[in-house]
Amino acid sequence: MQSASVAQTRDGGTGVGVGTGVGVATGIGVAAGWRDGGSSAGRRPAQASGGASDTTSAIGNAQRLAIVIAAHRISSQCATGAPRLQSRPAMRSRMEEMVRAAQETICGALGPLDERPFQEDAWRHPEGGGGVSRVLQHGTVFDKAGVNVAAVEGKLHPEALAAMIAKQDLEPAPHRFVAVGLSVVVHPHSPWVPTVHCNYRYFELDDGRWWFGGGTDLTPAYVVEEDARHFHHTLKEACDRHDLAFYPRFKKWCDDYFHLPHRGEARGVGGIFFDDLRDREPEALLAFVADCAAAFVPAYVPLVERGLARPWGERESRWQGLRRGRYVEFNLMYDRGTRFGLRTGGRVESILMSLPLLARWEYAHEPEAGSAEAATLEVLRRPREWA
Repeated sequence: MQSASVAQTRDGGTGVGVGTGVGVATGIGVAAGWRDGGSSAGRRPAQASGGASDTTSAIGNAQRLAIVIAAHRISSQCATGAPRLQSRPAMRSRMEEMVRAAQETICGALGPLDERPFQEDAWRHPEGGGGVSRVLQHGTVFDKAGVNVAAVEGKLHPEALAAMIAKQDLEPAPHRFVAVGLSVVVHPHSPWVPTVHCNYRYFELDDGRWWFGGGTDLTPAYVVEEDARHFHHTLKEACDRHDLAFYPRFKKWCDDYFHLPHRGEARGVGGIFFDDLRDREPEALLAFVADCAAAFVPAYVPLVERGLARPWGERESRWQGLRRGRYVEFNLMYDRGTRFGLRTGGRVESILMSLPLLARWEYAHEPEAGSAEAATLEVLRRPREWA
């Protein structure tokens, strides 16, 4: 049996990097060229005297507020009201600042848990903009973790438009688009630490339309009720600060979206998901999206710390591989973000960052009755309420 322990905060660089590769539903495929051109590769956050728990609590509170306050502060500098074409650069800049702050916070929380640093790649989109991808591979805690940001522009061709199922009201003629987003995918080494995905984005078209989209969802190899409830409760708190109707609405949307119809299973235990969100002032929606992004660390890092304490062996690793196979199936067959990114000239390395290093398929596999694997499959076949 194997057992991992939480790594203490270490000296040395946590190469945090940006570069949104894949986005759920609208999938920002490529990151934008950042105006300041700055890079934080090789830089590790200030060290805490304790271990991961100290880091988690500090980021889960102060950093969440910092991100949200930044979004409110920036938005207060601009006039309210429905944005028109001439107001695009202002909203785009505010969203860029928010996702970059969120990237620093998330990498600052994940980096100290692993002995291997993030690798940073800055890149440019062929039609305009670019991004920064920060990826950690073959780590001691994470098999693969990516925290990417992007701000890109280009032409929305009919084939890319077809991938945007939620935008069927658009004219089939080509559109120019601008997309800014944050994308996070983490595949841990231990089968008891769940995979997590997070994506938040802002989209504009040349006909004046704009919207926000995104969400955060959890994909455990083994469903642990305490973990699922904590994760959903944290996201619900973020939603409730803005609208009490948000969490139930976006939780159901998440359950419906992350579903594999050919398997009759959910990809995981869900979370929240939304798209085409433009039902109120853009400044209010930016603040909501910033709060959701800030909820990622307190929702997820405690699950990492708990899962690392549990021993596991070949049986658990084999089941993890099978569940990761389902993850691959969803992303390549159904995820609109992956399809959109590949059809708009996106950076392939960033788009496919979401896939695990290893996955497994076995012919006609069914878990043993009464096993932990069978219990997990039962939950995935019948979505539950967690908060």
